[in-house]
Amino acid sequence: MSFAFQVTAVIWAVQAFQYFLNIDLGRFGVFPRTEFGLRGILFSPLIHANWEHLMANTPPLFALTAMIQFFYRRVALPSMLTIYLLTGAAVWAFGRPVFHIGASGVIYGLVAFVFWTGIFRRNLKSIALALLVAFYYGSMFLGILPGQEGISWESHLLGGIVGIFAAFIFKGSLEQDEQRKIPSWEMDGSANEDKFLLDRDVFDKTLDQRKKEKLERRDDGYSNWFSNHS
Repeated sequence: MSFAFQVTAVIWAVQAFQYFLNIDLGRFGVFPRTEFGLRGILFSPLIHANWEHLMANTPPLFALTAMIQFFYRRVALPSMLTIYLLTGAAVWAFGRPVFHIGASGVIYGLVAFVFWTGIFRRNLKSIALALLVAFYYGSMFLGILPGQEGISWESHLLGGIVGIFAAFIFKGSLEQDEQRKIPSWEMDGSANEDKFLLDRDVFDKTLDQRKKEKLERRDDGYSNWFSNHS
């Protein structure tokens, strides 16, 4: 969870910097379809309008970052980096021509990533995490509805879409505890042939086949006896 602490420390440090120096870093947010607005792809999730905005985003950002880091170690960094950058890029391409700041777009991406990873992977762990996220953050769906003053609903919607995309492209990178254990009876029969009392195909043979094999073994026995005594 060290990464979750580091992310939280950075966004709080940025807000403290704004507060104590009495400056507004909002101009470093995403401003769609402008050259200067491109810098917001890197900086906008770190910048918040006020302490209330920051405190609203901190718990879900910390919890979801820690969850992904702990349960999806193999894809934690690339998936979160994908969500971070593509969310900002999507807002730059499709958002309203205003400054977009705050980590909420990334949060929506993380929620969507955990939920849809459960749908795509469909193992016990991923499904349980998806249900947990749906229970705690299901009400966030309302945040993607347009027309809410002071809220970048585009960031929420596009972040969620990016989260689904990230879940899809990383669905095959299973953790060790998600990989299916192969039962002994499904392993290569040649490696375990000596462990079986009867032949593996004994129950697949018909009665006529077994009679035929018995006669062939008897004929072979007679042939061997005559060859040894001739």
